[in-house]
Amino acid sequence: MIKIIHPVAGTIATLTIATFWLSTALSELFASRSVVIAVKTTIPWGFLILVPALIAAGASGLALVNGRRAGLIGAKIKRMPFIAGNGILILIPSALFLAFKAEAAEFDSWFYAVQLLELAAGATNITLLGLNMRDGLRMKGWLRARPR
Repeated sequence: MIKIIHPVAGTIATLTIATFWLSTALSELFASRSVVIAVKTTIPWGFLILVPALIAAGASGLALVNGRRAGLIGAKIKRMPFIAGNGILILIPSALFLAFKAEAAEFDSWFYAVQLLELAAGATNITLLGLNMRDGLRMKGWLRARPR
């Protein structure tokens, strides 16, 4: 069962973060202010999906490694503190701040500074989660390693 939970939860988490990121970027670039407000105030509700998915992916991943830390498993494990720290210290507080500012229609320099920080941190997490997904697919043999 854990072998099913881990990739499903990881995929849900990655797609959720990518959805937050794309929704933010596209609404800021192409949509009205009311759409930006809707996006920014909806994202914190997405934590109800994201946080359990991340917990399930992390816990099932640790259960699957059985103490091993070498190779691709080690690379995945080394990325996880950065992913978690980025989420807990930057992404969640930023999303809550931006939702608060958007709901008050306060689109000031603080809003846009935090928005840029959130987009950079989100892109970092999407990249790191994508690398973990790639390494997981390689470990399963579903993706061949590139020759060096």
